[in-house]
Amino acid sequence: MNGDAPLQRVRVWDLPTRVFHWLLAAAVIALVVTAKVGGNAMTWHFRLGYLVMALLAFRLLWGLVGGHWSRFANFIYGPGSTFAYLRGHRGPDGRFEVGHSPVGALSVFALLGVLVAQVATGLVADDEIANQGPLYALVSGDTSAAATGWHSGYGQWLIIGLVVLHVLAIVFYRVVKRRNLVGPMLSGDKALPAGTPASADRAATRALAALLLALCAGGAAWVASLGG
Repeated sequence: MNGDAPLQRVRVWDLPTRVFHWLLAAAVIALVVTAKVGGNAMTWHFRLGYLVMALLAFRLLWGLVGGHWSRFANFIYGPGSTFAYLRGHRGPDGRFEVGHSPVGALSVFALLGVLVAQVATGLVADDEIANQGPLYALVSGDTSAAATGWHSGYGQWLIIGLVVLHVLAIVFYRVVKRRNLVGPMLSGDKALPAGTPASADRAATRALAALLLALCAGGAAWVASLGG
């Protein structure tokens, strides 16, 4: 990507990706708060957990069929690319500066992986007081105990740590590298050289996303119903 080329607004983050991002951020924060409050707040903790499950399922699907820069295929990097980025390289045609950079991609996959583990363990957890996951009866007591320990211990702190690192990275890029990561996740656009591939964000694309999200929400509601 030629740094001297004229810049134009390019749609990088499609609307479904942006909605997913902000909904997930709000839900995760609320999950942590309700877990710490406990008591009656656990009702909302469960509801938010099902919301996060639906959102994660949607993102996995959207990573296959979503906008160009939201597809996993366009931000899966090997070790060579990651080390090159850390040395200051901008990638082929400057692609590291468009969507998720190699380091940003690692952050995304780490957070998605930990959240999937957190949801999975929550589904079979049992606090031995008043709350059980809807799939608790499908596993052994030892498995449930191990899942509960992870869910309320290491898993929770890993999520908090990754969220803090995410925020610090945003601040670092804004202050040190003079790059605004929040703005494009709100508007969807970046000022980039002409010819940069844009993410499809048409009415048909959004309709597909709405259908996928509805299916994922239905699946989450079905799992919730298994707990009675």
